[in-house]
Amino acid sequence: MQTQYLDFERPLVELEQQIDELKQVAGPGVLFAEEIGRLEERARKLQIEIFNDLDAWQKVQLSRHPNRPYMLDYVERLMTDFIELHGDRLHGEDRAIVAGLAKFGDRRVMVIGHQKGRNTKENLVRNFGMANPEGYRKARRLFQLADRFGLPILTLIDTPGAYPGIGAEERGQAEAIAQCLVTMAALKVPVIATVIGEGGSGGALALGVANRVLMLEYAIYSVISPEGCASILWKDQSKAAEAARQLRITAADLHRFGLVDAVIEEPAGGAHRDYEATARKVGAAIGGYLDSLSGMTPDELVGDRYDKFRAMGVFETAK
Repeated sequence: MQTQYLDFERPLVELEQQIDELKQVAGPGVLFAEEIGRLEERARKLQIEIFNDLDAWQKVQLSRHPNRPYMLDYVERLMTDFIELHGDRLHGEDRAIVAGLAKFGDRRVMVIGHQKGRNTKENLVRNFGMANPEGYRKARRLFQLADRFGLPILTLIDTPGAYPGIGAEERGQAEAIAQCLVTMAALKVPVIATVIGEGGSGGALALGVANRVLMLEYAIYSVISPEGCASILWKDQSKAAEAARQLRITAADLHRFGLVDAVIEEPAGGAHRDYEATARKVGAAIGGYLDSLSGMTPDELVGDRYDKFRAMGVFETAK
């Protein structure tokens, strides 16, 4: 996988490259040890300085980072005995959504999530993580299967949005998403959704009606992309950074508003810098919430989910 960098990461990356080059020159001895130590300390401070002061648009960029771990990266690290299930039994297979049976620790679960590609070829196969109606109908079919067999459901959300093409609209994109929402609302098993990257519009919400919604620190969750919002409000996509700020789409904002239940801290420099550490933190968060939900009855799980989403969007009328 080719490493790529964002503009605001470049000062740190250039410093890290200097350190690597110096280590190669130094070899196994202690030559340049003092200089290397000084540069490493400088790199640590620079990393803290950069990532402690990220604005909303920079977090949007991190959520889309091409080296960020995707759904199957988490499945590989957190689950065993994964068996992928395919098709909606109506139209065909959609590889933008991956779903299947797996073991999470000692629990059997159903895992469903969006999957992006790492290169052009993979993205054509995965449709850049944007599902068609058959993808959401596959998800709904497997929600129902998990409910029938009493399996907890884990969803991993990472999509710019549902695919908006003509074919998708002709095959009932909005109806497919709506049916996912209805089905998830009535599930009698624990459901935990984790936003691992982009949480875009109804395409994300179709996998997001959960008892607990978690977000990685540099993930985003929004009704519309910043670029789309800027095009509508200002007729100017160059104002995307301002739109990102106004939309309040970061994990910290959404947690403060009570729209997500927990923010999972990412490793220093972002999830793309350490897949293993990120996966461990995600696994620990999911495991903790699964433990807390396991003692609830089926009816309590439905009621808990209902109360959670009914409480959203509360407002007060100014006098």
